[in-house]
Amino acid sequence: MCCTCVDQSSVEVIETFGKFSRIAYPGFNAVWCCIGERVAGGLSLRIQQLDVRCETKTKDNVFVDFVVSVQYQVVRESLYDAFYKLTDSRSQITAYVFDEVRATVPRMVLDDVFMAKEDIAMKVKEELQKSMTAFGFQVLNVLVTDIEPAAKVKAAMNEINAAQRLRLAAYEQSEADKVRIVKAAEADAEAKYLSGQGVARQRQAIIAGLRESVQMFSQEVNDVNSRDVMELLMITQYMASGGSEGACSCTSESRQRKGVLELPGGDMLKDIGLSGKSSTVFMPHSPGALGDLASQIRSGFMQASAGTEGLHQVPPPQMRR
Repeated sequence: MCCTCVDQSSVEVIETFGKFSRIAYPGFNAVWCCIGERVAGGLSLRIQQLDVRCETKTKDNVFVDFVVSVQYQVVRESLYDAFYKLTDSRSQITAYVFDEVRATVPRMVLDDVFMAKEDIAMKVKEELQKSMTAFGFQVLNVLVTDIEPAAKVKAAMNEINAAQRLRLAAYEQSEADKVRIVKAAEADAEAKYLSGQGVARQRQAIIAGLRESVQMFSQEVNDVNSRDVMELLMITQYMASGGSEGACSCTSESRQRKGVLELPGGDMLKDIGLSGKSSTVFMPHSPGALGDLASQIRSGFMQASAGTEGLHQVPPPQMRR
């Protein structure tokens, strides 16, 4: 008499003179060698995993390597079939995996293969379940753990993805620049509008002050008409601000061509003084030239008014030096 000890989660097959006799379960088991019994082999009842690497071609002619992990287990009620019907269960499972993968993947393009990974695994499991159940094996799960195209194909896919992201980044950057330019233009327009309002109010205040000065001067001084008072106020204002229309004729003409109405006097000379490229300006401020100076100021007003109405501009007097 002989004996055998079977490990937990395992079974052994006992034969008598080469014929199946019984199953030895975990623990101590007696083998009657005198009557021809012997241990023919064993089976594991644990869940086993088989990793199958399979190379196949996609619909767009790209070769990829698939790694499929199959988890399977021997059915306790079919121990006889699991031991005697298959010589090598792992080779049988590998063959079925190859067959199903190479029948499914060539119908898909490469991009769809990555998205249909679960569908491929499900089809492989269904095919294995139908085939291996007859041999006493139960397929518990099938996982597609890796899809690896050729190195050049993988690099090309990365370049395509990078180019798409760069194009999206460029679009977003251009949109940001557009918003920045539009906002800057709106701010500039608002600033010019407010500046125009300020200049208009300044001119209104000057006109109101001149009107009040003319009225007060006419009431308090006798034998002086409104025209004389207006000439005196213009010359006074001009002297307070400084400058002459003739001395700044170039600046006045350029501003009139741009559609800007400038009052002769202080504003133009102030701009010249603030400019870093300005030089010495000579102006006719002798007592005998005051009458001519008033005529020049009046002529400057008339030219500015005519320029705004689209009339031909009268050339200003030449600069005196």
